[in-house]
Amino acid sequence: MTSIVTKKTAFSIHVCVPASWSDEQVIDFAESEWSCGTENGWQIRRQGDPLLYGNDERVPCRGHPKDKVHIVLDA
Repeated sequence: MTSIVTKKTAFSIHVCVPASWSDEQVIDFAESEWSCGTENGWQIRRQGDPLLYGNDERVPCRGHPKDKVHIVLDA
């Protein structure tokens, strides 16, 4: 399985990427798949953000729990 975008909205993007990727790699991938178009670009929704609803910043992928994580980025 390669990295994929799992959801896009006007102000967020959800990605499934290798667990070993750095934050910079995650942001670069998101920008390459769907350019944010804002001055600051995509920003990872951080641990403790109320919009994560108690979930972790990096959630293990159900289909590949050892290899991939799901991350939400905001515009």
